[in-house]
Amino acid sequence: MKIALMDSGTGLLAAAAAVRRLRPDADLVLSCDPDGMPWGPRTPDDIAERALAVARAAAAHEPDALIVACNTASVHALPTVRAALEPRIPVIGTVPAIKPAAASGGPVAIWATPATTGSPYQRGLISEFAAGVEVTEVPCPGLADAVETADAAAVGRAVAAAAALTPDDVRAVVLGCTHYELVADLIRAAVRPAGRTPAGLPPLVLHGSAGAVAAQALRRVGAEPAPERAFTGGLTVLQSGRVSDLPEAALAYPEGRLLGAVASAR
Repeated sequence: MKIALMDSGTGLLAAAAAVRRLRPDADLVLSCDPDGMPWGPRTPDDIAERALAVARAAAAHEPDALIVACNTASVHALPTVRAALEPRIPVIGTVPAIKPAAASGGPVAIWATPATTGSPYQRGLISEFAAGVEVTEVPCPGLADAVETADAAAVGRAVAAAAALTPDDVRAVVLGCTHYELVADLIRAAVRPAGRTPAGLPPLVLHGSAGAVAAQALRRVGAEPAPERAFTGGLTVLQSGRVSDLPEAALAYPEGRLLGAVASAR
């Protein structure tokens, strides 16, 4: 079994690691676009064009499914990618986990890129899945870029700025960009510092998308999770279509080190 994942950059690491944990025997293809990133400031048509090129590079390796592990690409390019690849290759998009976050009743904060925050797409999800729940949309300028380059100081500044805009009483934070899942522990600590949980509130819950899209990919190919299997799956990394090693910045995160360690062991 072979699962491909695509993103502009290292945001795909969280979903790739989730697939690896569910099926250590699966071959993975990671396709990203360092030549064209960041995608966020681009026009929708440009994003669709870049995403399709990255998807086609992955498809050339004949995966059984492709995960679009990027919120921006899922918003602007998912129909284009699906039209090009399906039904030959099932394509799984990424949607912010607003529905499960709202199930607790709120208050909920949604951390997302400035372009996504307040967008018709995000507002539509809030209206559909979080009606009647107190929701705060929190823009996170610079956070995805800082995560991409593994700039710890810049990550810290961006997380602190977003945490300052997040109400103290939130029960859940939706991580509306796949890059943010790589620094989830820092986000949790910034939003709910040790010893500062408001009386009567349960522990803060962070909602990412990696686990859900990984599980959905396995369902689409008719495979069951088998986490007890040995780490035997291969790893192919494509950077703007070129076969490469994992970027050095990816190894700054546990998800990247998991993938890199398995690749090195082989």
